[in-house]
Amino acid sequence: MTDRASLETDTSIELRTRDRERKLISKIDEALRRIEDGTYGYCVETNEPISLRRLEARPIATLSIEAQERHERSERTHRDD
Repeated sequence: MTDRASLETDTSIELRTRDRERKLISKIDEALRRIEDGTYGYCVETNEPISLRRLEARPIATLSIEAQERHERSERTHRDD
């Protein structure tokens, strides 16, 4: 019984890891497309430049810090409803 639970937990963790990796690969591909078309480094909402510090910390960023904060506040507000 314990071995089966352990196996199911391991399988669940593996599936979540694969899903995260798949999503990350998709975001990397999107960032490469933005580099090719010249839009990399610009916020998709405001078209303002994304700070170099943010891009160094998160190269796949599509939103400036300000736009990301607005997005997160909006998500929390909608989640609370």
